[in-house]
Amino acid sequence: MRIINNINALWAFRKTEEVPASFDKSWDIISLPHTWNNIDGMDGGNDYFRGKGTYVKVLSRENLPSDKLNYLEINGASSSADVFFNGEKLTHHDGGYSTFRALLPAAIKDENILVIQVDNSPNDRVYPQMADFTFYGGLYRDVNIISVPKAHFDLEYYGAPGVMATPHVEGSIDVKVFVKDQGDESIIYTLLDKENNVVTSLETKATEVSLKVKEPHLWNGRKDPYLYTLRCSLTGGDEITTRVGFRAFEIDPERGFILNGEEYPLRGVSRHQDRWGKGNAISREDHEEDMALIMEVGATTIRLAHYQHDQYFYDLCDENGLVIWAEIPYISSHMVNGRENTISQMRELISQNYNHPSIVVWGVSNEITMNNADDPDLLENHRILIDLAHEMDKTRLTTMAALTMCNIDSKIIHLTDVVSYNHYFGWYGGDVSMNGPWFDNFHKKYPNRPIGCSEYGCEALNWHTSKPIQGDYTEEYQAYYHEELIKQFFSRKYLWATHVWNMFDFGADARAEGGENGQNHKGLVTIDRKYKKDSFYAYKAWLSKEPFVHLCSKRYVDRVEPRTKVTVYSNLPEVALYVNGELVETKKAEDHFFHFEIENKGESHIRAVAGEFSDESVIKKVDTFNESYRLKEKGAILNWFDITEKEGYFSINDKMSDIMANEGGRELLSKLMSSFMGEKKEAMGFKLNPEMMQMMGGFTVIRLCNMLGTMNVKVTKEQLLGLNAMLNTIKK
Repeated sequence: MRIINNINALWAFRKTEEVPASFDKSWDIISLPHTWNNIDGMDGGNDYFRGKGTYVKVLSRENLPSDKLNYLEINGASSSADVFFNGEKLTHHDGGYSTFRALLPAAIKDENILVIQVDNSPNDRVYPQMADFTFYGGLYRDVNIISVPKAHFDLEYYGAPGVMATPHVEGSIDVKVFVKDQGDESIIYTLLDKENNVVTSLETKATEVSLKVKEPHLWNGRKDPYLYTLRCSLTGGDEITTRVGFRAFEIDPERGFILNGEEYPLRGVSRHQDRWGKGNAISREDHEEDMALIMEVGATTIRLAHYQHDQYFYDLCDENGLVIWAEIPYISSHMVNGRENTISQMRELISQNYNHPSIVVWGVSNEITMNNADDPDLLENHRILIDLAHEMDKTRLTTMAALTMCNIDSKIIHLTDVVSYNHYFGWYGGDVSMNGPWFDNFHKKYPNRPIGCSEYGCEALNWHTSKPIQGDYTEEYQAYYHEELIKQFFSRKYLWATHVWNMFDFGADARAEGGENGQNHKGLVTIDRKYKKDSFYAYKAWLSKEPFVHLCSKRYVDRVEPRTKVTVYSNLPEVALYVNGELVETKKAEDHFFHFEIENKGESHIRAVAGEFSDESVIKKVDTFNESYRLKEKGAILNWFDITEKEGYFSINDKMSDIMANEGGRELLSKLMSSFMGEKKEAMGFKLNPEMMQMMGGFTVIRLCNMLGTMNVKVTKEQLLGLNAMLNTIKK
C-alpha cells in the first residue's frame, strides 16, 4: 500500500546560506506552510527580503519504512530549492509554484537530517523576476513523505500524479499510467460514479487503455459539476486515484465559450493566492473561503494568475464547476536565459493538472511584450511553448494575456489559439467608454480570432466622495467603473471570457499608491477577506441567482451636499427606497443598478427593499467635508488637492490629453517627457508608442508623475511645482 505522511510540523528555519548537518533548536521553530515575506512582502518600499532561507527537519526511522521506496514531495518552494538528506544533495528545482519530488536514499539512520534550502533571490533565468506582485520566498505548501512498493506509479514524472485521463463525451475514457518496475504485476482500472458505484472495470498489464462508459453524466460547469473517480491499482499494492469529468467545449469567435454544445458565457475573476499577514502560506480553510466568495459573486470562470496554484484549489474548481485559465509565470520581462525555465514550468503545469476538467486553456504568458513584441527570441520562445502544450494536451487550447500597448497586428497576438487583452481604460489613462469599442475594433478587423479581456479593474480603499473621478481610489469610483464595464462587456457575446482584476487585493510590495503602500487594491474583496467592496455586489447582481439587495457606500456617512445620491444593487426587478421609514421612490432597473437621489438633512436612516430582502445604512448632513474620507498618499510627491489652480488656465490637475490638444501645452509636455524618460522615450520597458500615448491621455499630469515613481522615474516636488507654474500661464 502507498503511505502518505505529512511532515509540516517542527522545522528549524533561518535566513542563511548555511546547509547544517544537524537540527539547531536555537533557530526559529516553525510549521509549514511558511514564508519569510508574510510581513515585509506587503508593507511597501519594495524592500522585502529576497535571498536564501534554510529549513531543517529530523526524520526518524519510523518516518521512512525500510520495506518501501520513500519519496519526498514538495508542493511549493519559491522560487528555487536544493534538497539535502544526511549531507547528500538529492535534487535542485527551479520554479516556485509546482510540485516536485525526490527519492530518498535507501541507507537510513535512526535520525536523519533533511535540509531544504529555498532561494527567491533575483536572477535572470527563473520566472517571475518582474511583475506587479510579491515573489514570496519559502516552503509555503505541504511537504510529504510518500512511501511506495518497488512496483509503483511513477512519482518522478514532472511531479505528476502518475495517470493521465482523457474522457470523451461520446462514451469512453482513455487512460495512460506511468509505472516504475511493473514486472509481472497487472493494473486494475476502475471508474466509480459520484456515489462510488463501479461504472466499469478492467484488469490488464497494459499501461494505456480505453474504458467504455455508457451515457456518461457530463460535467456541466456550475449547473452540474459532476465528477467520476478513476482508481488505478497495481496488483502488488500501489494505488492512485484521480477525479475526472466528461465535458466538451469550444471557443467560437462570435458565440464565445460553448460548453457541452450550449453557450456558456465566461464572466469571472482573476485570483492571487496570498493573504494579509500570511503571504502565500495559506491553509485549506483559506482556499475554501476564497472559493466560497467567488461562488457567491456568481463567477463562472477564474483566471488563476500568474502561476500554478495549489492542487487543492484546482480540486475545488472541479467540484464547484468553475471554468479555469491556468498559466505559467512567463511575465512582464522576457529573459534570454529563461527559456528552459518556461519550458519546464509549462511541462509541469500540464503534467500535474491534465486531469482537471475545470481547466480549458493553458496560458503561455502575461504582458510579456512590454519591451518589444517583435523580439525574435521572444517569438520563438512562444512558439516552443505553444507547440509543447499542443503536443502534451490535444484536448485544450492555448492563450496569452497581452497588454494594451501591444498592437493588434503584432505577430505574437496571433500565435496562440485564442487571445485576451489586459485593458485599464478608465483607470490607467483613457476613459471607461473606450473599453467596449476597442474590442469591437479588434473583432471587426479579426472576426475569426476569439478575443477576451483577461484583466480590467481599478483600485479602491476606504476613501469616499459624492463626485468620483478617475484616480481618486474611492469605493464610489470603483463601483462606477465596474457598472460601466459590466454593461459594455456582458452585452458583447463574442468576448470568449472576461476576468476582473482582481477578486482580492494582493501583496505588491513595490506599489506606493492609494494611501496604503505594498498592495494592489483592485480587488472586489479586501486582502483579509473581511470586506466586500460595493463592486463585489455589482457583479453579484448580474451573475448570481441568489436573490439579494445591497445599499452602496455604507462607509460614507458624513455628506455635505443638500441632496445626495444613493445607489442600490440587486438581482431582483424592483427596489423600494425608504428614508426614516417613509417611502421615497420605487424603481425598476434592467441593468440591476438602481440610482436614487434623496434630501440630505440631519440623520437619515436609509432602507432598500427588494421583495423579501432589505439592506440598511445611515448618512448624516455635515457642513464641512470629512477629511478622513479623502485620499492621503504615503510618499506622494504632491496630492492633487494641494495644487494651485488658476481659472481658465491649465494646471497639473488637468488631463494629459486636454493639455496635448493645446499647442503651448503640447510643446511643454513634450519637453517634460523627454527630460523625465530620456532619449529612448521609455520607462521600465514601456515605450511611448501610440497605444501608450492613448492610455496616458486620460491621466492628469500629477497622477502620471506619481505613477512614474513606481517605474523608477524620479520626479521631484520642485519639478512639479515649476511645471504647474508654467501650465498656469497657458490658457485653456
